[in-house]
Amino acid sequence: MYYSNGNYEAFARPEKPKDVDKKSAYLVGSGLAALSAACFLVRDGQMKGERIHVLEEMKLPGGACDGIEDPQKGFIVRGGREMENHFECLWDLFRSIPSIETEGVSVLDEYYWLNKHDPNYSLMRASVNRGEDAHTDGKFALSEKASMEIIQLFLTKDEDLYDKTIDDVFDEEFYSSNFWLYWQTMFAFEKWHSALEMKLYIQRFIHHIGGLPDFSALKFTKYNQYESLILPMVKYLEDHGVDFQYDTQVTNVVFEFQGGKKTAKKLLCRHGAEEKTIELSENDLVFVTNGSCTENSSLGDDTHAPEQRTADGEGGCWTLWKNIAAQSEDFGHPEKFCSSIGKTNWESATVTTLDNRIPNYIEKMCKRDPFSGKVVTGGIITIKDSNWLMSFTLNRQPHFKAQPDGQLVAWVYGLYTDVPGNYVKKPMKECTGREITEEWLYHMGAPVEDIPELACTGAHCIPCMMPYITAFFMPRSKGDRPNVVPDGCVNFAFIGQFADTVRDTVFTTEYSVRTAMEAVYTLLDVDRGVPEVFGSCYDIRVLLDSTSKMMDGKKLSDIKLPFGAGLLEKKALKKISGTVIEELLERYHLI
Repeated sequence: MYYSNGNYEAFARPEKPKDVDKKSAYLVGSGLAALSAACFLVRDGQMKGERIHVLEEMKLPGGACDGIEDPQKGFIVRGGREMENHFECLWDLFRSIPSIETEGVSVLDEYYWLNKHDPNYSLMRASVNRGEDAHTDGKFALSEKASMEIIQLFLTKDEDLYDKTIDDVFDEEFYSSNFWLYWQTMFAFEKWHSALEMKLYIQRFIHHIGGLPDFSALKFTKYNQYESLILPMVKYLEDHGVDFQYDTQVTNVVFEFQGGKKTAKKLLCRHGAEEKTIELSENDLVFVTNGSCTENSSLGDDTHAPEQRTADGEGGCWTLWKNIAAQSEDFGHPEKFCSSIGKTNWESATVTTLDNRIPNYIEKMCKRDPFSGKVVTGGIITIKDSNWLMSFTLNRQPHFKAQPDGQLVAWVYGLYTDVPGNYVKKPMKECTGREITEEWLYHMGAPVEDIPELACTGAHCIPCMMPYITAFFMPRSKGDRPNVVPDGCVNFAFIGQFADTVRDTVFTTEYSVRTAMEAVYTLLDVDRGVPEVFGSCYDIRVLLDSTSKMMDGKKLSDIKLPFGAGLLEKKALKKISGTVIEELLERYHLI
């Protein structure tokens, strides 16, 4: 497997891999990573669909990319996916997946024109004082000291950040900035999370710094990701004869170790009450999604809080990874990610409005008609003075194809689940759906005397507690996440958010698809380059532009720099006068 860039290899179709007709594949899980791996096996590996087996513990596919209408509870989304134009592997895949909405076009075509005609941006990024605009006004409000801390983190080597937290590299001066408000709530980072992961995020998305305050950097699907992304993939695979086996839990992969070779020899499975073993040869390729951010999620309803009974490390996917990891150091250290639920949980809630009373408050905040079918909030609105650090968003409506006219589906989440709310004097994790709706209505400025009735008769709310939702952000060191294809493995790969690949960032759809692509291309020796992570952090134009944006329009001469102190002396300015350096600095408003 090798990386490429440009469109020469992007448009090429690989030759059929050697001996692929003798091979089979078993994919453990059916989330985005596993479905992507299956699609790459079909498209680029040219493996026959009937030789591909998807083993899924649940009754439906999709993993964390869910979106369902529960007959008893109503509409439920545990989260949403923010995407951008430089998800190279994601778009490489979806250019080949036919749309199930529009005949004759791909999912990428459909997505591209949707976001061209209705570009995303926010008109209110943050609120205070019960629905008032916080007027962050696109400013980062970074002090010189905080700016230097970001630059220092950007330049730090990965190995110098192993097992360090964000709190190890930043202080209160940084945390008081709008930059941290935007960053923390957009990506769900907490102070105790990995400094290395934050550095990777800054490098990965440096080209979008200017779009961070108003979300103009982001693009969204027409409906929830289950209907817009997962279902087209499933149909594509079913049309190619791929075998889906639901209610099938894989509990272990048994390996044989000979010399430097690691060969998966058995899959131990449970289907209902039946235990079974799948014998494997070197021609049987195994792809395991190790770990899950939505494992052991629990739902509540209008009158019940979700019950959180999971102890640290519990959950089928974690047990599977632990069983695999016990066989070799090369298979990673799951305990680094799943052993601190107190640091990896937060709670979301799906609120469905039932009439036009609550939408009036939504429209006042988002400054758009939420029933227009176009962008509504344009990303999350963060309630800056919320004790729970509550944020909420409404994507294009309807968010579900089956959503009745006159209803809106909103997604609400809180990062701090263990502190009392501002209106409801209880921790979010102890609140019913109705109480979460009351807290939300309070922060949107609904009259206090109307809140109980509005929450009771104007909406349904399904809260969801997710104990491992940010497990992949826990501080880590080399080897804690296993390589996509661990050293010596001849027929086995890890895929998904807890497999390790260079330079890309977890908690993204791109990461799932990238690890899947790398796994398939490695095990089948597909002779086509995997698109490298977009190299914006190496582009001087991007670096200058992002520097200008982060300084809120200040010139280089206005700040004290820790390096290059003589850069802007008159003598130095004279030397660059008339050169491309002067031209670049002027273009990006730095002089």
